[in-house]
Amino acid sequence: MARQDRLMRLMDALRRIPAPVTAARLAAETEVSPRQLYRDIATLRAGGALIDGAAGVGYTLTEDPVLPPQSFTRLEIEALMLGISSLDHLGDPALARAGRDAMARIVATLPDRQARQAMHTVLRSWRPSEQRPAPSVDVDALYRACWDEVGVRIRYRDQSERVTEREIWPLGLSFAPDTLTLAAFCLKRQDYRVFHVPRIEAMQEGTTSFRPRRVALLRGFVVSRGTPPATAGRDPADGRTGAEG
Repeated sequence: MARQDRLMRLMDALRRIPAPVTAARLAAETEVSPRQLYRDIATLRAGGALIDGAAGVGYTLTEDPVLPPQSFTRLEIEALMLGISSLDHLGDPALARAGRDAMARIVATLPDRQARQAMHTVLRSWRPSEQRPAPSVDVDALYRACWDEVGVRIRYRDQSERVTEREIWPLGLSFAPDTLTLAAFCLKRQDYRVFHVPRIEAMQEGTTSFRPRRVALLRGFVVSRGTPPATAGRDPADGRTGAEG
């Protein structure tokens, strides 16, 4: 692991894990030996981070030199924490972890009183347990394809069990109540389609780029569905997910 990446992971762990956090826990989080961890702590301190504690006691980040101070109202803090906690219901552990890491960075910049408020919020998100089908392809690769605006080739089994192969331009992912869906422009059909990600049996990088057209294509998708962006991808007439295949 590159040195800068290792130090960033260590700072993230210090922000995220309740203090004081032991050297063993930090070493496990950053995947280094205890000896390397002590050197990394010394490096962060030399760079201006105020880290209290020592080996055998535990460490506490008391001042973060990287993040500027911020301030939020009590309700804004509640809204942020509620939104982050809602990610746990989406069935994407990496996304939920990213949300917690981001929130840890935010909390690290708050004044003490507001940081305590973030630790004792009153709003909670609860949903009954759902059996969501797990995707068989790399969802992170789908994120990157959307961000980078590059096509992907997929083998897809639709709800009628028909299997097709095609190249698509992935526009955006939606967490529906019972599955993860992908809005895309299908090069085979030359039209917009919605795919159930768990029904994508195989995926590889395509041969085309649609940069910088994603925003315009996504707007076209919304218009084609006749629905506002918040509900795009679902049929307002009967609640079913939109056209496949």
